[in-house]
Amino acid sequence: MKNVPRNPESCLVNVPRGVGSLTLIFEWCYFRKYGTSFIEQVSVNHLRPLMGGIDPEASAEGFFPSSGENETSRQTLSECKVWRNPLNLFRGAEYNRYTWVTGKEPLTYYDMNLSAQDHQTFFTCDTDSLRPSDAVMQKAWRERSPQSRVKAAYQALEVSNDCATAYILLAEEEATTISDAEKLFQQALKASETAYKKSQQTQHMSSQHEAQYKRDMNVLVYTKRRLAMCARKLGRIREAVKIMRDLMKEFPLLSMVNIHENLLEALLELQAYADVQAVLAKYDDISLPKSATICYTAALLKARAVSDRFSPETASRRGLSTAEMNAVEAIHRAVEFNPHVPKYLLEMKSLIMPPEHILKRGDSEAVAYAFFHLQHWKRVEGALNLLHCTWEGTFRILPYPLEKGHLFYPYPGCTENADRELLPAFHEVSVYPKKELPFFIHFTAGLCSFTAMLALLTHQFPELMGVFAKAIIQIQR
Repeated sequence: MKNVPRNPESCLVNVPRGVGSLTLIFEWCYFRKYGTSFIEQVSVNHLRPLMGGIDPEASAEGFFPSSGENETSRQTLSECKVWRNPLNLFRGAEYNRYTWVTGKEPLTYYDMNLSAQDHQTFFTCDTDSLRPSDAVMQKAWRERSPQSRVKAAYQALEVSNDCATAYILLAEEEATTISDAEKLFQQALKASETAYKKSQQTQHMSSQHEAQYKRDMNVLVYTKRRLAMCARKLGRIREAVKIMRDLMKEFPLLSMVNIHENLLEALLELQAYADVQAVLAKYDDISLPKSATICYTAALLKARAVSDRFSPETASRRGLSTAEMNAVEAIHRAVEFNPHVPKYLLEMKSLIMPPEHILKRGDSEAVAYAFFHLQHWKRVEGALNLLHCTWEGTFRILPYPLEKGHLFYPYPGCTENADRELLPAFHEVSVYPKKELPFFIHFTAGLCSFTAMLALLTHQFPELMGVFAKAIIQIQR
C-alpha cells in the first residue's frame, strides 16, 4: 500500500510516460530494421486518407528534394511506359484463330489502338504523297475495321505491286497460317530491300529524303524480324537465329526494339546455353533497361548449374553452397524485378495469350514472358522446384515498404491500372504482393493508439479521468 501514489491523477500521467518511452524505443528499432518511420507510415498511408488528405502517390513529384531521388522518380515514371511486346503474335494466324475457337477476344481495344499508333509511326512519313501506294497505306493504317485495312492494302497493291507495307498488313491480319504469313513477308522483303537501297542513296539530299530513309529502314527491319519469327514458329530455329544475328549486326543501334529477346528465346529452344550466356553478358548491363526476359533467363542459367541435385532438406542442414547461393540470389533479383512471373511458371495461375504491348514489371510482361519461356524452365531438371522453394523469400529480404526496393528502383504504382487496360477482361490481373505486418507491430500500434487516446482524455477531462483512476485503484486493492 505504501507504493501506491496518493494522487490517482499522477499515476494516470505516469502510464503514458512509460508507454511513451516504449513507443520511442520501438520506433527506433523499427527505423533501424526497415529504414522508415512506423508512425510516418501509419500517418501517411492510413490516417491521411481517412482525414481527406492527399494520396501520397498522386503528389509524389513534390517530395524529391535531392537529385538522386529525382533520378529515381524519373526512372519510375519511365517504367510506366508501355512497350511493344518483342514476341507479339500474328493477328490473323494466332489471335484471330483463338477468337474463332473460344469466342473470346484476346486483345483489348487499348492494346490494338497502341499498335495502330505504332504502325503509323513506323510505316508512314511526310513523303508518302510522292508514292501513290504509300498514300493509300497511310489511310489504311488509320482504319479501325480489319476488313477496311485489308481492302485498302489490296488497293495499294493495285496501284503498285511492290508496296512492302501492303504485304506486311496482309501478312499480319489476313493470313490464317504462319506459312501464309511467311510467304507474304517474303514478298514484303523484296519490295522493302529495293526501296531501302534507293532511299539510302538519297537520304542526305533533304530532311524529307532522310525521313523516307528512316521509314524504309523501319519497314525492312520489321519485315526481317517477322520472317525470323515465322521461321522460329515453323521449327527452322537455326535459320531464325541467323536472321536475328544478321539483323543485330546490320542495325546495331536498334537495341531499343529488343531483338535480343527474340534471340534469347530461340537459343534457349536450341539449348545453346553458352550462346545464351554470351547474349546476356552483352545486354544484362547496368546501363541498359532490364526486362523479365533478361532477369529470369539469367536466373534460369544459374539455377541450371545446381537444380538437378538441389534438395531443400539437405540445404537446410548443411547450408547453401556458393553455386546455390548464386542461383537463389539470381531468383530473388528476378522476382524483385517482376514478382508476377513465378505464379505463371509454377502454374499456380492460368496463362493467356500475351498482349501486343507490355508494361515492364507488370502482369502483362509476366504473361508474355511465361507464355514463351515456361517450356524452357520445364526442360531444365529441378529448375521449377528451386524456384518454388525460393521465390517467396524475396519478399522477406526486401526492406519495408516493398516499394522501396533492394536491387531496383521503387516498384511503379501505376502498373495495375495500365495492365487492366492491356489485358482482357476475363483475365484476373496479378497485383504486387504486399508484405504482411507481424503481430508485434499490430500490437504495438494498438498500444500506441490507446496510450494517445488515454492522454488526450486525461487532458480534456482531468476530473472524470481522476475518478476513473480511483475506481481502478480501488479494484486493484
